[in-house]
Amino acid sequence: MFENKFLVRVPLLDPMQQVIGYKLAWQKKENSRDSSSSTDLPQLLALVAEHFSNCKSGCLFLNAGLAAVSAEMLQNMSPQHTVLMLRQEDCLNAGNVASAMLLHSLGFGLVLCDVEFSFLTSNEALLPLLTHVEVSVGHPNLAAISNLTTHVQPPISLVMNQISDWREWDACAALGLSGFFGNLCFTPRALRSSGELTPQTVLILQLMQMVQENADVRHLEKVLKRDATLSYRLFRYINSASFGIEVEIQSLRHAVAMLGYTPLFRWLSLLLATTNAEGFSPALLQAAIVRGRFTELLGQNFLSKGESENLFVVGMFSLLDQLLGVPIQSVLKQILLPEAIAQALLTRDGMYGPFLALAEACEREHGCASDFADALFMTAASVNQMHLSALAWAQNLKI
Repeated sequence: MFENKFLVRVPLLDPMQQVIGYKLAWQKKENSRDSSSSTDLPQLLALVAEHFSNCKSGCLFLNAGLAAVSAEMLQNMSPQHTVLMLRQEDCLNAGNVASAMLLHSLGFGLVLCDVEFSFLTSNEALLPLLTHVEVSVGHPNLAAISNLTTHVQPPISLVMNQISDWREWDACAALGLSGFFGNLCFTPRALRSSGELTPQTVLILQLMQMVQENADVRHLEKVLKRDATLSYRLFRYINSASFGIEVEIQSLRHAVAMLGYTPLFRWLSLLLATTNAEGFSPALLQAAIVRGRFTELLGQNFLSKGESENLFVVGMFSLLDQLLGVPIQSVLKQILLPEAIAQALLTRDGMYGPFLALAEACEREHGCASDFADALFMTAASVNQMHLSALAWAQNLKI
């Protein structure tokens, strides 16, 4: 059913860089025209309803033509977490407007995309049906549309489409606007000129190195106690729902006894990503968590348990330069990682490289995820399932 259709997610960021939703769609081939068909939305809905219908963080935005969507198609979706993206031309037909009224009455969100100010003012009867209006960055009537959506009752959320870099995001955030940032993971951020690591970063790297060397847990606890905040966050993370631990973990010794050093290394790698006090990005952290879990899932049927667990670190560390604001080489100088992990991070080669490359390919709206999946003999259906599983898993973490 989903042959050669690969899911792509585009995060919706609020002005504080929190992820408040995702636009889900099928990836388009590079340098190709939009070849969407009447089956695209039903197939996407079927996939999401099966693996990710109960979104726990924000809304899912789905492209939908009113002529093609029906209440029956949406029966397995959560109305309060589902927003259907419409075009102006969808609202010119009386039958389509009736469909919009029905979907609105059922609790589904509706967003009008690429809208013109004149269309909004000449179709005021549509405004009570809308939860969002989406416009492109640099829209000539942005101020007028913002004023209209703010003062209409009930107010309509204004979101920006296709934010291309951090400068555009900063401009949107300064106006208090949210926006879809499709290039989030591939847009460089300004690095610190000194390349220095924070004291907490150095402390976590020391703990990670000790774990790599199988140091006595008593020595690990002694180092960990230097930072009470870090200890609290570590145990909060360990006890989060994603790990399925029924007994509350109250000490590092207990954690190691229950799960071993490999999960501890993974927990530390995630906490490491939060230690940039200057310019910390919750959205990038969320992307790193999803990428780490996604990369791990992609390798589970190919590698041993220990090797596939290393893939989580590979995925997390692949965004560490942006999260910490320092080059990845500076981090690798502080900790001796297995050669296969370092090779994947630096060149996307070796044992782990192909799995990371596939996870990254699934983050691009236009790309060739199919080529990377074919190289691993993986089907689109299995990759999409793992993608949504990683997204759901990440939402249960307590950082």
